[in-house]
Amino acid sequence: MRQVSRVGKVLFCAIAAASFSVSALAQSWPNSMVTVVVPWPPGGPSDIAGRPVAKRLTENLGHPFVIDNRGGGGGNIGSAAVARAPADGNTLLITSSAPIVINPSLYKKMAFDPAKDLVPITNLLRVPLVLVAHPSVPANNLKELIAYIKAQPQFSYASAGSGTPQHMTGELFKSVTKLDITHVPYKGSAPAISDLLGGHVPIMFDSMIAILPHIKSGKVKVIAVSGDKRSASLPDVPTFTESGLPAVVSYAWYGFFAPAGTPKVIVDKINAETLKIMKEPAFQRILADTGSDYVGDTPENFAVFVKEEAVKWAKVVKDSGATVD
Repeated sequence: MRQVSRVGKVLFCAIAAASFSVSALAQSWPNSMVTVVVPWPPGGPSDIAGRPVAKRLTENLGHPFVIDNRGGGGGNIGSAAVARAPADGNTLLITSSAPIVINPSLYKKMAFDPAKDLVPITNLLRVPLVLVAHPSVPANNLKELIAYIKAQPQFSYASAGSGTPQHMTGELFKSVTKLDITHVPYKGSAPAISDLLGGHVPIMFDSMIAILPHIKSGKVKVIAVSGDKRSASLPDVPTFTESGLPAVVSYAWYGFFAPAGTPKVIVDKINAETLKIMKEPAFQRILADTGSDYVGDTPENFAVFVKEEAVKWAKVVKDSGATVD
């Protein structure tokens, strides 16, 4: 009995020590500057989500959270840098979905494996995409647009670049409708929109964030939105589902990640602090301005979402034959 009692005491002490260690780790982090890598040039949608979050984390946790824009390689360069970073919570990633769930299928070689080398923290934004057309296109809804495209000897659509959610949504649209449309990639939304406004390309898929001002100004025709429900920003515009294409559901989403192996107590703390920020009026305005619903979630639920997205876009890449290598 005494032996059992001693074993019990040792076990209790070990559990207590481990619990204290985890608690101490949570309380001590952060204890220095935290770098938040955004693998895109400044000013993009990832910055729209990332900078307000970094600013409020700085204010709330007492140590600087500094945005580091590392563009290039379709988001792969900056994302790989985070994947290789020490898993101590001092290097984090805020990115669009492309390097996480699209690029692994699109690129023949990747310097990292998002599924193994990064751990999801929370979704930050989930923005529906919009199909828009130049005013010269004689179509005011999806049925008319499909009929018009079928009657043309050749047709093209623009996107913000190869491998982007805009590109993949275009390929999903092509796959579902069996239309022969040529993809014209640009280096970002701005030049693609410029050519659309100039009539150099007839249609494009873009995120609500970028295209909404041009819709409201009447410079482009809006055909359909890719969300699973109508957008509060465009309540009169039907979804693809309402327009007869229920398979075309797509979002440009932006998430928070850490290197794999980052202690769960730190991941959970970042998650909890970020969700607080996302519920504040300032971030709620960002959600409204970008046409996004509140999408803050647990790391576990976000991880399930990421896995489902990877499977979905792998199929689209395979069916379309798209590649960037």
